[in-house]
Amino acid sequence: MTQPTPYRVLARKYRPQRFDQLIGQDAVVRTLANAIASGRLSHAWLLTGVRGVGKTTTARLIAKALNCIGPDGQGGPTIAPCDVCEPCRAIAEGRFIDVLEMDAASNTGVDKMRELLDGVPYGAVSARFKIYVVDEVHMLSTSSFNALLKTLEEPPAHVKFIFATTEVGKLPVTILSRCQRFDLRRIPADKLAAHYAHVCAAEEVAAEPEALALIARAAEGSARDGLSLLDQAIAHGGGAVSAAAVQDMLGMADRGRVRALLGDVLAGDAGKVLAGMAALNDLGADPAGVLKEMLDLVHATARVAAGAGADGGRAHEEQTAIAAWAAGLGAGALHRLWQLLLKGYGEVQAAPLPLEAAEMALLRMVHAAGMPDPGALLRQLEGGEGAAPARATGPRDAAPGRAAASVAALPHAADPAPGIDAPRDFAGLVALFEERREAGLALSLHDSVRPVRYAPPLLELEAAGELPRDFAARLTRCLDAWTGARWTVAFAAAGGAPSLREREDAARAAVLAEPTVAALIAAFPGAELIDYGTDEAEPQEMRA
Repeated sequence: MTQPTPYRVLARKYRPQRFDQLIGQDAVVRTLANAIASGRLSHAWLLTGVRGVGKTTTARLIAKALNCIGPDGQGGPTIAPCDVCEPCRAIAEGRFIDVLEMDAASNTGVDKMRELLDGVPYGAVSARFKIYVVDEVHMLSTSSFNALLKTLEEPPAHVKFIFATTEVGKLPVTILSRCQRFDLRRIPADKLAAHYAHVCAAEEVAAEPEALALIARAAEGSARDGLSLLDQAIAHGGGAVSAAAVQDMLGMADRGRVRALLGDVLAGDAGKVLAGMAALNDLGADPAGVLKEMLDLVHATARVAAGAGADGGRAHEEQTAIAAWAAGLGAGALHRLWQLLLKGYGEVQAAPLPLEAAEMALLRMVHAAGMPDPGALLRQLEGGEGAAPARATGPRDAAPGRAAASVAALPHAADPAPGIDAPRDFAGLVALFEERREAGLALSLHDSVRPVRYAPPLLELEAAGELPRDFAARLTRCLDAWTGARWTVAFAAAGGAPSLREREDAARAAVLAEPTVAALIAAFPGAELIDYGTDEAEPQEMRA
């Protein structure tokens, strides 16, 4: 009874057998073709790139190219191996004795490397070159790299090394400097989708273009990952590949519903946003996946707005929506939307209740969508548009007999008497207590006293709040010790200038009362004044 032929997965069945079948690696192929044509063959190549872009496949193709003898047995190294001669067929089938492959991930020790290198001095059995292919070479131990180093520096003429790695940064510089390096790029999604369409045609499988585009984007530049997903999609769809089936298989949200959700966010309709998110959740969509899809849409919109052009792998309806958003949204709005989505995505991933976190993130974006553009608002204010709010009053205006809120000056400070190493003003005195780590006294001086007279070694104060019972004694003791003079600390019933805390509060109120600042606070509900400059500062700076 004839045994049925075992099934070969698509990733193995459609592995490239010629350089012209490599997808998206034109620069590598061109360099190798020129090197082979001119006879400038390196003794060691290093192939780098993410998983599934063709590193091991390229290594085998190089082995075929160097050892091909042509159909008549008289050929030399060529960029287009014949696939007919015995070396080509044996290498393709993995049984060629002069091409030795080693997986460094499972053979990290120096003994394995020494065993491999023992055969280097001996010539090839039946080929032009003896070729050593070391996959995931970054996994080798330090001792293994040291054992390889001398051989790699001066190998026999009949030996070639081909290394492959996904983490080139882990290789010693001494190894990198002895290899020709080729960086295999991520394969663009449109090229992957076209390749998967060719595979589906060869397999006689009906596939929707949108489904293949979804698989290509999910592959993230890896041809092998995409073929594995395509294999799974064919099985999932019972021999056909549809966009709905792929979305269900990958746990992706319906793209049309996500587009509608993003449109509701931009329209500022909180009710529709919550209803749309609930509908997606009912359909089994992952909240983090929904925000990830929205991030993809915002990124595509920003690219179109920047003039990069539309992604041909997207559905027509999606391209239309992206073009409309790109025309209607400014760069600032798109960047703010991206940052809010990115922050929300991180919160959803870390939240114990992902759906609730996603809803809060979306509501935050709805609120931001209704806010005016800061640049446009500033231009309006500079142009005199809009009424300025009434000037605010300071915190001391409510106190009878006090002056209106303004940044009142501290009392004149007399120069310290000769021989006294004291700060020149009261603010400097408070700073001295902070530097000497007398936090309690510094806080009382800052918040709870009003300076009447500062003439070292005399300090006259007015109490503006509750002070410790031993405040004056402690103050005097510290000043005596730090300045080398005997100080007098006296208290007056009135006449003091505003305390440092009152000055800061008054300055803050003055900044908030500025028409431009007040208008910004009114236009952006919930905004807070974080920092501001003072009149003494050279350029004033305010961040809100």
